[in-house]
This record gives sequence, structure tokens and C-alpha cells, in this order.
Amino acid sequence: MYTIGIDVGGTNLKAGLVDAQYRIAAVEKMPLRWESPEKFAADLAALSNGLIAQKGIAREEVAAIGVGLPGQVDPTGTVVVRTVNIPIRNLPLADLIRRQWEVPIFLGNDADCAALGEFYHFEDRSIKNLILVTLGTGIGTGVILNGKIHRGVNGCAGEGGHMVIVSDGVLCTCGRRGCWERYSSASGLIRMTKEEMECCSDSAMWAEAAMDMERVDGRTAFEAAKKGDAAAKRVVDQYIRYLADGVTNLINLLQPEVICIGGGLSNEDDAYLLHPLQKRVEELRYDKDAPSHTQIVKAKLGNDAGIIGAALLGRS
Repeated sequence: MYTIGIDVGGTNLKAGLVDAQYRIAAVEKMPLRWESPEKFAADLAALSNGLIAQKGIAREEVAAIGVGLPGQVDPTGTVVVRTVNIPIRNLPLADLIRRQWEVPIFLGNDADCAALGEFYHFEDRSIKNLILVTLGTGIGTGVILNGKIHRGVNGCAGEGGHMVIVSDGVLCTCGRRGCWERYSSASGLIRMTKEEMECCSDSAMWAEAAMDMERVDGRTAFEAAKKGDAAAKRVVDQYIRYLADGVTNLINLLQPEVICIGGGLSNEDDAYLLHPLQKRVEELRYDKDAPSHTQIVKAKLGNDAGIIGAALLGRS
């Protein structure tokens, strides 16, 4: 039997047919085109139809469909309470999809889905608790406790990106100031890079950005730091400090066996991101004398994590 996982992104829908070993056997994509709830559900059903046609299997070989969405899903996993990039409020999406696919339908937050995918692919199957931290435009966190997604009382648990780490700091999209994602996301890193460049006209970061502030990205400071640029090193060091503050908070609060670091920034050389992060967290953590510690590792599944995790929502 297979399950279908669908990842609803900011601009695209991506679906995968997932086998019993949690591997993706087929993939279908289409642009995200919001017209109405019914059309949205029809597009998700069409992606599912495309998968079985591509693989040449019958509907009876699909046990369930899971959908990961960028927003809040109610605790029953059937209603989308609201989403970030689509005008959805209190939509019974599972029921709409079931009108076209008579299989169990499960809905989940996209960060939770990605965490679930990483959890089921972690090489040590004895672990029960894992947190995925995704470093993208914002910071997404998904929390797996005792092998299940931790959703909280209303489905909103796990929003680690909105921990305040700088009191009265930079204004966040959530309305608070100083949230972790304003400092440790790619957007936060780009902001800090530009601020340092404005103060240092001779920094190698200017050359990395082709002398154009609009071309600064998440790699600019790291690449200049590798070449010995002092200003870039200050940016990278401060970025690691902010990142470590948030990771340490998660460890001190929940003590998971594993924290996976994912997202585009996680692809940076280990010597410049993962290893300094591990070292800094070791200095900060509360549990220094404990016999075992949380592992901080790179996530493995990349963009496939959300699809695989969505397909596994029925297990969590």
C-alpha cells in the first residue's frame, strides 16, 4: 500500500506517492492557484490522480492522503483554521477532498510534517523525541514528542521562531519584537549582512554581492568570512550566537534526543555553521553535567521532508 503526501508551498503544490519504506515513488507538481475552496480541493485531488496514473496503480492501493499546510490546523486534523499565504479561514478541507477521494484525509502544519518526515528517516530508530528547525525566510519548527507531533491545546504548538531572544528587538510579522526568526532566519541574516556592509565600505561582502546591496543573500557573509573578511566574520559570529540562543532554549525546555537543522542555510559548510553552533550550544546549555545530551545534526530529507511527513500524518 501507498500513502500520498502533499506539500502546500508558497507558490506551488507538490505531491508524492510514498511507499511502505517511507520513500517517494512518484512526484506531481502544479502552481498554487487560489480561486475558491472547492477549486483548491479539486487541485489536491487532481495531484493525487496524477500520482496513481504515473505509477499505474489503482485508487485501492492508496491508504490515505496527508496535506501539509503553511498555517494552523485544528487538533482534529480536518479543518484549516488559517494559512499564511492563502485566504483560508476555518475551511473543512479534509471533507472537501474526501468528496473526490474516499480515503482517510489528514491535515497538518507544514513544519510539523517536515519534522515527522525527518523523525521516520532518522537512523537511530530508538529515539522518541526530535525537533526540526528550518532556517528559511522565517524559522519553522516542528516538535515530535514520544513519536507523535506535539500540537498543543489548539494545534499551534511548536512555533519556536516566535520565541523572543532580544527584548524590544526588531519588529516581527507576528506583532512582537525580538523574535528568534528575525535574527536567525535567512531574512535576519540578510538584514544583518546589509547593516554591516553599510558600515564597512571596504568589506569583501560588497564583492560577493557584485557591489549591489539588492544581491545580498544568505551566503554573502559566509563566503566573505571564508576569505578572511573581518566584517563578514562579525556577521557570521553574531548569527551563530543568535541561532545558538534559540536552539539552547529548545533544549533546555524539552531535552529532545535530536535537533535537526534544515532549510537553505543548513547547506553551509559544517565548519562555518553546524560545528560552531554545536560548540556554542555546549557552552550555553543548562544540562552540562548530564550523562547524555541532545544531538544537533543536519536534516537529511531537504524538500522531500514535507511530502514524506504529510504522507505519515495518519501515524501521528
